[in-house]
Amino acid sequence: MKISRLRLRVLAGVAAAVGLAGTLTAPTIADAATGCRVDYTVSSQWQGGFGASVNVTNLGDAINGWRLTWSFPAGQTISQLWNGSYTQSGTQVTVTNASYNGSLATGASTTFGFNGSWTGSNPAPASFALNGVTCTGGVGGTPSPSETPSPVPSPSPTPSPSVTPQPSDLPCDIYAAGGTPCIAAHSTTRALFRAYTGNLYQVRRSSDNTTRNIGVVSTGGIANAASQDSFCAGTSCVITIIYDQSGRGNNLGYQGPGGVGGAVSPASATRESLTVGGGKAYSLFIPGSSSYWRDGHLTGVPTGSAPEGMYMVTSGTHVNSGCCFDYGNSETTRRADGAGAMDAIYFGTSCWFGGCSGSGPWVQADLEYGLYPGGSSRWNTNQRAFTSKFVTATLKNNGTSRFAIKGANAQSGGLFTLYDGTLPSGYSPMRKQGAIILGSGGDCCIDNRNQSVGTFYEGAMVAGYPSDAAENAVQANIIAAGYR
Repeated sequence: MKISRLRLRVLAGVAAAVGLAGTLTAPTIADAATGCRVDYTVSSQWQGGFGASVNVTNLGDAINGWRLTWSFPAGQTISQLWNGSYTQSGTQVTVTNASYNGSLATGASTTFGFNGSWTGSNPAPASFALNGVTCTGGVGGTPSPSETPSPVPSPSPTPSPSVTPQPSDLPCDIYAAGGTPCIAAHSTTRALFRAYTGNLYQVRRSSDNTTRNIGVVSTGGIANAASQDSFCAGTSCVITIIYDQSGRGNNLGYQGPGGVGGAVSPASATRESLTVGGGKAYSLFIPGSSSYWRDGHLTGVPTGSAPEGMYMVTSGTHVNSGCCFDYGNSETTRRADGAGAMDAIYFGTSCWFGGCSGSGPWVQADLEYGLYPGGSSRWNTNQRAFTSKFVTATLKNNGTSRFAIKGANAQSGGLFTLYDGTLPSGYSPMRKQGAIILGSGGDCCIDNRNQSVGTFYEGAMVAGYPSDAAENAVQANIIAAGYR
């Protein structure tokens, strides 16, 4: 489904919140010139659900602590919100600042995002109010007739967010702040949202075929490897599910009996251990004959020519030339359905069209009917091999004309742009189907075996075309995670 976008600009009155840190102070209307602008954007939409980004710009005097309110016109409900906190009663929504974005100088702005649900239609809110003051069309305003200004928490002054994310931001927080929210987020090593407290993956032990969900040791933290160790002691374990952290339910199951169906087996849960965030974790180590899949075309995964981006952290030392160690958008049919039916990161040593320089491994784009090193079947001379133990790989595609491939050492340094230009001939527009593949090509594995090997530590897919700044910030966060 093609992403629909709604933009709404409103000029709203803003009351300045004053008072000591830790106290509650009612906004004083007469104390300061007031005004703001709200940009409301639906960044992705699917059947029954949507993602939105809300940018608030303060046009009046500086404020310290804010509360944005609005009413949904068609009964939409919020299910998850980042860069703030929210309450909802019926159609009325209240969003308050996070600890790090409550201070807004004149002309400063902050952005929060959310996922929600809708039925029937999904129109934008007609107006907003900030700290109880309604939209006025300029500086100055009057209290909203539907809302009496109430006490607003006034947190300690902290720097407002800039292009550089807060230290606590994790990859999906970074993408969301850039207006391209994660629609799927997978990892066996750590949380990808700073507020995530759920499960990362599920293991099944061979001694009695029981399962255990492996979560995080703390909010936004690393995997609870000790839980897996105790559960799998004295027996063998496999990974049966990699859970989606985005809240959309895009969990990946293995393509075999007892999983999502197919001809392959789940991967060992204990084949490789590592250190991340100073603690022990396990990878998804695929030695061949394993693959994971999800049909996500109804749960937010971009389809057709809708723009999207993705990244993964993989290994430069566990690779081969088999087709195809992928992570990204693939066929719902699990068959090779033609050019543009896939849009996935490939990592390995396959030289699909011939003429490659060196032996890899390389980051390429699996667009179906070919692994593309750049904008054509000719070898891209800007390609380079990534042989480090941990590798970051990214891909983004606007669905109609442009895509970009990047790679990096996941332990140090910046992303290297391997290609940024036009789509190959025959791939415009894209014809994505909206499934998610991990560990194999898109035409695997209903009745055939996976030929590729590889390692997966973490990755995410986003709706929209992510900015270079967002990708650079994600790379910096991966380095800070301390993969060892």
